[in-house]
Amino acid sequence: MLQRSPPRPIHAPRRHRLARALAAALMLGSAAAGAQSLQALYDAARGYDATYLAARALADSAQYRNEQVKALNRPSVSLSASSTRTETDTPIGRAGGSSTGAQISALQPLFNRTNSTSIDQAEKNYVISMADLETAEQDLVVRLSQAYFDVLAAQDTLATTRANKTAISEQLASAKRNFEVGTATITDTREAQARYDLATAQEIGAENDLRNKRIALDQLVGRTDVEPRPLTIPARLPDVLPANVEDWVTRAIESPSVRKARLAYDIAQLETAKARAGHLPTVDLVGGVGENRNTGRTTGTGLTGNTTSAQIGVQMNLPLFAGYSIQNRVKETLSLEEKSRNDLEFARRSVTQTTRQAYFNVQSGLATVKALEAAEASNQLALEATQLGYKVGVRVNLDVLNAQTQLYTTRRDLARARYDVVLGNLRLRQAAGTLRAEDVSAANQLLVP
Repeated sequence: MLQRSPPRPIHAPRRHRLARALAAALMLGSAAAGAQSLQALYDAARGYDATYLAARALADSAQYRNEQVKALNRPSVSLSASSTRTETDTPIGRAGGSSTGAQISALQPLFNRTNSTSIDQAEKNYVISMADLETAEQDLVVRLSQAYFDVLAAQDTLATTRANKTAISEQLASAKRNFEVGTATITDTREAQARYDLATAQEIGAENDLRNKRIALDQLVGRTDVEPRPLTIPARLPDVLPANVEDWVTRAIESPSVRKARLAYDIAQLETAKARAGHLPTVDLVGGVGENRNTGRTTGTGLTGNTTSAQIGVQMNLPLFAGYSIQNRVKETLSLEEKSRNDLEFARRSVTQTTRQAYFNVQSGLATVKALEAAEASNQLALEATQLGYKVGVRVNLDVLNAQTQLYTTRRDLARARYDVVLGNLRLRQAAGTLRAEDVSAANQLLVP
């Protein structure tokens, strides 16, 4: 039986230098010259993203819809003209003639409760369109930030995978040398080879994932080969302010989704009022001026003349009976009003729940970052101790491989946790309805200049 003697591992200081190089590569490797900041890409996305541009165009059209409805209470003027030729055979002979005329008519509503209610509804619909635009802007911030940090996370994963593969490769070479000189068994070599093959497969997957994340970011901003800037090291992740979840819930009451539901409820109430107005009279100021030219003749006689007319007056229209349609319309709108009230309550509850969850997700993320930072330091010490144990013969090659993988996995998870905290802050503000373009600038300050 082969007597195991102390193997010849990679020198510990060299391993330590490799670990420090990896840490620098993870955080600064993507900060190449010409890298784009989050703020710059947000500005680009505002002018390129089709979803946002569609929402903005819809909001722009809302003001014109509003003006169209306002025309219901404004005067209307129309021009009509006609020309007629008539031929008639009578017992006393043939008669005929022509008539040509033109008239201008005008109408000014004086009292029309239905029109006034429709105008009030249009005003609220315009405010709803502005809330939709605000929601689209917040959604763009989150989508862009998600794509931005997804690329950074994919870069970190690839860097971690490659560093792990390099370390395994060195351990594999050491195991082969030790086997050749008879200081290790073939098991060490096979274990290192299996781990190396797995790391190669992971590297291929990480490369493809990074490629896909880059495509998604490029598509969002309308550029190619976008290179995001990494977080500064050490990372200065901001605390959640205000630090009380109830303060965030209070802010959420004025979020765009709640405001939109509240306005929809107001519109439903106005719809009921408009239905009831079906019983009310309408009063209009009407007037017109016209001129007709008549040319007529009978047998041996000709008649020609001009007629000018003008009129002005007040016209009232009072519905007396409409087959119970008005009463049933009122009942329908009351039911729809109740639906809108429940939709408003649901929006409030949903925003409250989402805001609470987003708040505690950020708090949990900050705690996770601190725990992973401590775990990174502990895993580094554990790897060094395992390498030393392998050197003196009390640890096997598999122990070293496991310690290496654990360290690099922890570093990958730490980088991802930091990005999740930044994204979590943005999502918290989105849930509370307070996310603004200024928050993009604040997140941008966390990146390498």
